[in-house]
Amino acid sequence: MPSVLFVCLGNICRSPMAEAIFLAKLRQRGFESRYRVDSAGTGAWHAGETADPRTLATLKRHEIPYNGRARAVRLTDFSEFDYLVAMDQANVDDLLRLKPLDSQAVIARLLEWDPEAPTHDVPDPYYGGPEGFENIYRLIDQATTELLNELELDESP
Repeated sequence: MPSVLFVCLGNICRSPMAEAIFLAKLRQRGFESRYRVDSAGTGAWHAGETADPRTLATLKRHEIPYNGRARAVRLTDFSEFDYLVAMDQANVDDLLRLKPLDSQAVIARLLEWDPEAPTHDVPDPYYGGPEGFENIYRLIDQATTELLNELELDESP
């Protein structure tokens, strides 16, 4: 069973949005039981909190449910997840510092799966308005489609 952990800084904006969108795509394709999906932050400032209200509002506009709680990346994530999918290069750098030497987990930025993305990093919308959340929704939506397509190709017999 492929497993994907989406990672951003505080786990209240970008990574929960990616988790929710990816889970919605899995449900649409009937693949939900074939994957393990979660999200986490490289920092623990928001541990236990719900996603940012602007994240939840954006997901609701797109009819995507989400009820997760923020948590920090754990060392066990590097053995429990096949892919740790970061939202930006700073997240990748933090994950690489934490990654145990024996971990086989793939660490990559989400937008690496979308060659047409206008940037390599999903921008952090935290200090902006609702338009920033809609912008990252579009980036994440496209990249998670490409990620799922690649994972499904890898899982084909």
